[in-house]
Amino acid sequence: MPYSFFKRRAVALSFSLAACMAGAAQAGTVTVVTSFPKELTQAYKVAFEKANPGIKLEILNKSTVQGISYVRELPVGQRPDIFWASAPDAFEVLAGQKLLENVAAQANKAVPEKVGNYPINNPQGLYLGQALAGYGLMWNTRYMAANKLPAPAQWSDLMKPVYFGHAAMSAPSRSGTTHLTVETLLQGEGWDKGWNQLLQISGNSAAITERSFGVPDGVNNGQFGIGLVIDFFGLAGKFSGFPVEFVYPDVTAVVPANIGLISGSKNPEEARKFIAYSVSTEGQLLLLDPKISRLPVLPPSALGGKVPASYPNPFEIAKRAKVHFDSDLSEARYNVVSSMFDQTITFRHKELKAATKAIHEASAALAKKPNAQGQALLKQARDLAFTPLVGASLASDKDFLALFTANKKDAASNKQVTGLEDRWNSQARDHYERARGFAEQALATAR
Repeated sequence: MPYSFFKRRAVALSFSLAACMAGAAQAGTVTVVTSFPKELTQAYKVAFEKANPGIKLEILNKSTVQGISYVRELPVGQRPDIFWASAPDAFEVLAGQKLLENVAAQANKAVPEKVGNYPINNPQGLYLGQALAGYGLMWNTRYMAANKLPAPAQWSDLMKPVYFGHAAMSAPSRSGTTHLTVETLLQGEGWDKGWNQLLQISGNSAAITERSFGVPDGVNNGQFGIGLVIDFFGLAGKFSGFPVEFVYPDVTAVVPANIGLISGSKNPEEARKFIAYSVSTEGQLLLLDPKISRLPVLPPSALGGKVPASYPNPFEIAKRAKVHFDSDLSEARYNVVSSMFDQTITFRHKELKAATKAIHEASAALAKKPNAQGQALLKQARDLAFTPLVGASLASDKDFLALFTANKKDAASNKQVTGLEDRWNSQARDHYERARGFAEQALATAR
């Protein structure tokens, strides 16, 4: 064959190869870091890949705290593409560290500006609200009936002796959704009263689980009676057929679960397509799957009558919610709250439970046989067990908070924080052991 034929053939092949390479550049893998359960991520993966045949979704499941650290430690060009989680304060952390790109162009214009007083999308366009969430209590109806327990309505109900050993929650250091639940309670009740309630609720709890999933799973299967959870855990259990109910306490908040584009990621343009899909009508309808049961950012009127009649309306819940969530405040004390909870509750739960049980027993005995000495001893026990080691004034001190947000490589700050944590841990143990002793003395006066 003549040379010109081979030349034309080579040119055609080179154009074909270039076209293939261009196609490959447009189609790739979008990597998503998320704390969300597989039921949700798998539904979005299947639906998005079907709508975008050339794009694959890779899910990296990490807790919110782990996810932030993972993104922060990777160099530009090697980072995952999307961060998707329930905690708005976590997105503020990422935004403050210049780790998010503007995604305002991917927003759905049908999404309202606010839910209650809280912006659904970040005003600077650095992340979008993708679902809405509130915080409350779920319980197993069979468990409650078998143990003759009344249904709770408020956080404060779980401080009552009748619930001792029947509740469960996870630690805010291990779960972004639990951090929001704890912060909602602290903002609604105030620092000192909020911690007093948290310590009493934790003292009544059967367990502090390692992951937030452990609480709803335990309530669904009857291991625990009651769980402190973000709403979609309770709603998903209920609408999937488990014998559970869920309630929003008065002290709750409705805030967005968010999605954002990580700066320095590997495949930003295709990641933008997924972000846009997640807030589209099609993407929002996926939230109504009973196994997912999340609250869309699109109002019910924008979803074509497809929202079940029994489904909560987050915009109505937000109107009556008593907490106007402050994500700046939550971000400022994020690490302090997590550290205090771990040192005084998670790592000292056994001692806290023992003190709480002794206090309940003494209180019951003194109710039948009251006396001044016993009441004084019981007050000492309660004060020791349920007063936070860090008061409201120190918790709002900027220099104190700065210790917990300092660079991890700052050896001096790390040494100070470690010293504080060790002291909190040992003080908590001492307080709980002394509280138990005072409660036992109080009980003795009523015999």
